Amino acid sequence: MQWTQRLRGTATAVAAVALLGGVLAAPTAQATGHSGGQLTDLVNPFIGTENEGNTYPGAAVPFGMVQLSPDTGHNTGYDHADTHIRGFSSIHISGVGCGLGGDLPTLPTTGDITETDNSKYAATFSHDTEKASPGYYKAVLGSGITAELTATARTGVQRYTFPATDKANVLLNAGQSLHKTVSTTVEVLDSRTIRTAITGSGFCQDTKPYTLYTVTHFDRPFTTSGTWKDGKVTEGSKASTGTGGNGAWVRFDTSKDRTVEATTAVSYVDARGAAGNLRAEGGKSFDRTYRAAQSSWENRLGEVQAKGGSETLRRTFYSSLYRSFLAPNVGSDVDGRYTGWDQKVHRAKGFAYYQNWSLWDTYRTQTQLLSLLAPREARDMAISVIKIDEESGWLPKWGYGTVETNIMTGDPVTPFLTNAYQQGLLKGYEEEAYRALKKNADGVPPADSPAVGREANVQYIKDGYAPYIKDRAHVKPGDSDFDHGGSATLEYALSDAMLGQMAGELGHKADAARYAARAQNYRKIFDPTTGFFRARDAAGAFTGPADPAQSEGFHEGTAWQYQWMVPQDLSGMVSLIGGKDAANQRLDSFFAYDKLVADPAKTAREVWVNGPYAYYNADKYNPQNEPDLIAPYTYLSTGQPWKTTDVVHAALTLFTDAPTGMTGNDDLGTMSAWNVLSSIGVYPVQPGTDTWGLSTPVFERVDLKLDRRYYPHGSLTITAPGTTDTDRYIQSASVDGKAHAKTYLTTDEIRSGRSLSFTVGDKPSDWGTDASAAPPAIR
Repeated sequence: MQWTQRLRGTATAVAAVALLGGVLAAPTAQATGHSGGQLTDLVNPFIGTENEGNTYPGAAVPFGMVQLSPDTGHNTGYDHADTHIRGFSSIHISGVGCGLGGDLPTLPTTGDITETDNSKYAATFSHDTEKASPGYYKAVLGSGITAELTATARTGVQRYTFPATDKANVLLNAGQSLHKTVSTTVEVLDSRTIRTAITGSGFCQDTKPYTLYTVTHFDRPFTTSGTWKDGKVTEGSKASTGTGGNGAWVRFDTSKDRTVEATTAVSYVDARGAAGNLRAEGGKSFDRTYRAAQSSWENRLGEVQAKGGSETLRRTFYSSLYRSFLAPNVGSDVDGRYTGWDQKVHRAKGFAYYQNWSLWDTYRTQTQLLSLLAPREARDMAISVIKIDEESGWLPKWGYGTVETNIMTGDPVTPFLTNAYQQGLLKGYEEEAYRALKKNADGVPPADSPAVGREANVQYIKDGYAPYIKDRAHVKPGDSDFDHGGSATLEYALSDAMLGQMAGELGHKADAARYAARAQNYRKIFDPTTGFFRARDAAGAFTGPADPAQSEGFHEGTAWQYQWMVPQDLSGMVSLIGGKDAANQRLDSFFAYDKLVADPAKTAREVWVNGPYAYYNADKYNPQNEPDLIAPYTYLSTGQPWKTTDVVHAALTLFTDAPTGMTGNDDLGTMSAWNVLSSIGVYPVQPGTDTWGLSTPVFERVDLKLDRRYYPHGSLTITAPGTTDTDRYIQSASVDGKAHAKTYLTTDEIRSGRSLSFTVGDKPSDWGTDASAAPPAIR
């Protein structure tokens, strides 16, 4: 979660659409069933749009630059509980906790233009006439206007059906967004085209500014137009610019022809880039563009064929799979140009450039899911992150568009890139990636760099821990590792372990030994008097309350919740707290295990979950936030793997087919990817490595279509015949028919295998209980 205030080529998709030969039926509202039809029918984009899931229901294609969606007044865009739409804006980031994007909210209206504040001219709407599916959104506004949205990678297409009137307007509001708008320019280029440049800043806190360029082209000439500035509307004006509210409006006569279509192309490079994107991806009708978008989603979702389970379970699963493919986003224009973090224009050669890096969240789940299901894109994403270091001097922490925000803490970029390396996605870039990671792991960005990097690295390298310095003034915008010294130490040590493994495999033996030693630094903040991790101050003294549920210095969590975040050496951590019996007792208390077994769903909702941002003052599992995502899989290392399945399946009940059906912020697909991976029974228990823990799938069969460039067999089938809420315990497992006694697989085993099979029963067995079955420590 974030701080609380806070293509597959289009040509391929279009070619597939050409085979359909006709206009598809309008998408259905909030899918209510599925009987062997298209997988897109199973996706409900409204999941997570209420109770701070912060998803958006609008139109996008996989990893697209554009996410055309309604904004209702919530700080992150759309909230299902709201009753007004302020506009349909071009940029949204799925599941973030702070306002971001919302650029160029566009709204159709009728009558005279008398108001330029979109909170005041917002249109009423009803969920009864609202519809959404992958690549499509529709709402009937209180004015009687029907608005429909669809998208390509770099354009958003709107279709408005107006009442019969000679004052059918479209308002393009350049001066309002979901973040801080610094300056804007609006230009009426001709009788069909509006161009804008929008410079914005801010995500949870102020950031360096970035600029988004847009060009909007209508399918018919407008009868008149104008602009506004600071509330003053001027008909016939061709331009407006400044730091205040700027916008443009256009008018049509819909007395006879009631439909108006508009295509908005965006670019983070310049106006020429937006125009080029419009030429390449625009110029098609709304229906044709929608069919291509739906086809791209059908192809993407079709890479996972899940069989068995209830209709609701399947809708929840495929909706999560859909959200897992929404980000990161293409950042390069069709000509390959992109704006780097040095604010200079570069050209991507041999790869597509991606942006939007919620790394503290995604390195734990979504990164690994994409490496499995979208390795070509995942490789380009990893190369893009390397380019950020090459062009700006430092690797990112939480990047939006062309700037660093420094939101969240630790060193999330290391497990992100070491995962890419371990999955074979960095061929040709291994040493370049390693050099960037080594610099990041051993240094601190200079004062003139926007990045904070490992902010507490000097102290960490010297003393073995990142100190917790309460109320320390922030040197740069964003979060500070000194505010969260306890959790930062654990995050640094985790990253050191992953980097040490990479260093050893690349032949950097001295570095490997040094990082492996630093990976043990988690021990430096273990307090033997409490049996828990505790933050230390600059002098080395443990600080904050001794009660681990009231601990200080842990980012969005407590010492209870961070107890299990030592995936590089769980056996060592278990020894610290007294061995497996003591660890299992503590885990059982943490998960309220006795209550969980008696009533999993009730325990998940009434014991674990206390609100979307209830991160602190708790001694129980928090399935809504990233520090605890790995915790259920700890039982794989304590000789009780059946309890992993018990906890995981209870947590899965929090994902439902309703607007409130997201557990916590989705954080660019992080929680959705957790749902997908946990549902199929394969989970990355050591982020940044090639280790996948096993639990019981919720489906009887899942067929994964895998890229033959990376997975020679091109598929993996996971089966668990008879799996149910009661028959959920693994009795045995096999890979390609050969018994598999371990509680994990490696990526090489997934690559070489064709099938992973589980037999299940209604009682725990001794499968996976031997000490040799646990995921090994990283040395």
